[in-house]
Amino acid sequence: MAEKQDQFQRIGSLIREERGRYLLAFGALIIGTLMIYLVPLIPQAVLDVAIGSDPEKASALSRGLIDLLGGRQLVGGNLWIPGAAIALVAVAAGIFVHLRQRFAAKAAQNLAASLRKRIYDHVQRLPCRSLEKLESGDLLQRCTSDVDTVVLFLSEQVMMMGRAVAMVLVPLPLMFAIDWRMSLVSFILILPISFFSFIFFKRMRENFLEKDRAEGRLTATVNENLNGIRVVRSFSRQAFEEARFDERNATHRDLDNRLYVLMSRFWALSDLLCFAQQGLVLGFGLWWLTAGSLEVGAFYFFVSAVGMFLWPVRMSGRILAELGKALVAVGRIGEILDNPLESEPENPLVPDELGGSIRFDDVQLHHGELPVLDGMSFEIRAGETVALVGPAGSGKTTIVDLLLRLHDPDGGEISIGDIPLHQVRRDFVRARIAVVMQQPFLYSRSIRENIAITQPEIGSDSIEAAAMEACIHDSIRSFDQGYETVVGERGLTLSGGQRQRVAIARALVQRPAILVLDDALSAVDTHTESDILEALARRRGRHTTILIAHRLSTLKQADRILVIESGRISQEGTHDKLIEEDGLYQRIWRIQGSQQDDGSDHQGGAA
Repeated sequence: MAEKQDQFQRIGSLIREERGRYLLAFGALIIGTLMIYLVPLIPQAVLDVAIGSDPEKASALSRGLIDLLGGRQLVGGNLWIPGAAIALVAVAAGIFVHLRQRFAAKAAQNLAASLRKRIYDHVQRLPCRSLEKLESGDLLQRCTSDVDTVVLFLSEQVMMMGRAVAMVLVPLPLMFAIDWRMSLVSFILILPISFFSFIFFKRMRENFLEKDRAEGRLTATVNENLNGIRVVRSFSRQAFEEARFDERNATHRDLDNRLYVLMSRFWALSDLLCFAQQGLVLGFGLWWLTAGSLEVGAFYFFVSAVGMFLWPVRMSGRILAELGKALVAVGRIGEILDNPLESEPENPLVPDELGGSIRFDDVQLHHGELPVLDGMSFEIRAGETVALVGPAGSGKTTIVDLLLRLHDPDGGEISIGDIPLHQVRRDFVRARIAVVMQQPFLYSRSIRENIAITQPEIGSDSIEAAAMEACIHDSIRSFDQGYETVVGERGLTLSGGQRQRVAIARALVQRPAILVLDDALSAVDTHTESDILEALARRRGRHTTILIAHRLSTLKQADRILVIESGRISQEGTHDKLIEEDGLYQRIWRIQGSQQDDGSDHQGGAA
């Protein structure tokens, strides 16, 4: 119950953001509704007063309306007058309907843009651990389909709900002023119809929640399959993926079909109740009309009025169903917006520059109960090149994540340039650390834009200079459009080595205080690797460099090498020192050396 109340509050807060336009829309709605009921009220007054045999039996409201049109004699002899009045009222009603829809649509579109921006900005600042719990397809579903559901409700269903209420309340004084008996008869089945709609709304809401979750799983499956299409084809897994898709597609279809079955039952039963209500009005009206206690005009007005307000009431079932969908959608959106953002220091330090020295002092980090870093301590001097090596899962990439404040340590302290890292804003830190991942992400833009993504105003000379240092300049010049070549989604039109080198150029353009290459040379050949390392060596001292690699030949030029095992540093020294020292580094060197010797022997034999 509290959850549902919270969802209602969310929708209410959205409406309050555009309350000015919604107030104008509801004002136009009420005036337009009154105009709509004046259309049958004018003929009713003409029938009972202007041309009726006994105008004194008509209601005071009817007589007053005829007097407003010019009196009984004038209207009775000039029936074009009420006809013109009906036309004018109908035109006015149409104008107010237009204004109602215009104000509501403008308010809803403003809210849609605001909500999408709020979600997007929030996701950009969510902690990595929160993002890791969300499937990308389901997240996309919440940011698109769920937002569209909420916007549709705010633009149409809110006004339809107001219209249903107005269509019932606005004519009440008019109806009771004309005939109280027919007024009571006109509302006999309104309560059962409303109750039936409410029960239907509850069932629809529960079923829509299941269907929406199924749609999220279906979207996630498609998104995952498209991103991994090369892997699927490489391992000939098309049949398996098709079967998985068919299963989730069938689940979504069955849940969607259940919704349509529920809706068909509702329309059938609600039609029956609505026709029964109209039958009651016709039956009692004809009875009193025959008995002479009801005027023809009044009978006409009630038949018209019931037909006008009954169907909006009947549509309340659909409105409530859409409300159910909107509550589910806003709840799913709220699950994202309720996630706390990355924390920032209350009084952050704002240094002029971030130094290149790094210190880890007894740093600890756990993922659940599993320790990832267990008392990690080391220092890196500004301008130094330090390599990190160790088995998979030893904590190398975690060190980088901590430097970028993608995670915060559970214990210990990290300092950069003698400043405690937790006292500096995350964006300030990240703007001064450039990281090149093993699987770099490239945007579906030109190569020039990808390299200059962090420095949009940088000149072509600087872009090409960085590309030369990354050993990608010649490859780019060989393309038909050179630096203006647009790479495919995630850079798939480039080879793995080309993507890595473009990412290195992008990092060099940033002029970082700290440069991190996280296995960023794994996809390039040894000759290109050597050229890149020599270019980086010429930059030695401009920035602190951290190399992470499994290929030990990459680490030879490092000033120091830190060997990491089980979240701790087990060895430290230069390459020459570590290959002479018993330990993990020496074992890896011997294994890689024997593999290279075997490869050379095979090549020699083949030659």
